[in-house]
Amino acid sequence: MQLPLTEEQTPSPPPRTVTFEQPLNERLRVFLRLEFLYQQAVHHRDIADAWGMRAAIQSLLEIFAITSRGDPKADVIKEVERRLRLLNEYQNKPGVDGTRLRSVMNQLLQRRDALQATSMTALAKLRDNEFLAAIKHRSAIPGGACEFDLPGYTHWLRLPDETRRADFAMWLSVLQPLCETVQDLLWLTRENVRAREEIALKGNFHFVFERDTPIQLLRISLPADCGLHPEISGGLHRCSIRFLQWADAQNRATQTTEDIPFVLGCCN
Repeated sequence: MQLPLTEEQTPSPPPRTVTFEQPLNERLRVFLRLEFLYQQAVHHRDIADAWGMRAAIQSLLEIFAITSRGDPKADVIKEVERRLRLLNEYQNKPGVDGTRLRSVMNQLLQRRDALQATSMTALAKLRDNEFLAAIKHRSAIPGGACEFDLPGYTHWLRLPDETRRADFAMWLSVLQPLCETVQDLLWLTRENVRAREEIALKGNFHFVFERDTPIQLLRISLPADCGLHPEISGGLHRCSIRFLQWADAQNRATQTTEDIPFVLGCCN
């Protein structure tokens, strides 16, 4: 019979960490915003009340605003093609899990095909939807989406939950191929990370990137209970990080003067 572990022998759980991210180019900034808004829309959609649906609609409208600038569909497809080329180069390398690699590549190919099949006409019609356009227009005014400003919106919010969800699912389905492809691309970016332990002397850390290895995303990991958060400023060639000590919501955070150990992740 195996004896129970004594208190001294009981393994302690690994320390919990929090990670802060900083994009280093405009494409990653757009991708991270789309990921955030899509997750927020899906979260609030599943709250079965009018307030949850209001928040979901607001996230949907903000996704519209992002996708109305430039050509996000072309940018995402271009990034998918780049990732596929990089993954293809790994197929003949020793030590690579070929089954896992093919699974990831097939997933990306399916995302690309679904995105290419998405009609830009459908997206344009969605942006021109009079019901949503009225909400977007009035939402620019503080409190402009309240009952007396948008009685039609209020009526829709009082419809049965399944009716509202069906409408919202139809609108979100037009954006789903784009947003889910972005989520997969960001997962690949985060997985393609070189992480190392560093120390910020007196709360400051500066470093220069290798010119032949462009970095798209920085990830700063800290113990969850350290009471610190990083302020990151970076560009294509260099980055500066300073760690701020949280006080409370009524007082401004101040830079720590302690040496701060952290994990720096550089994602290609």
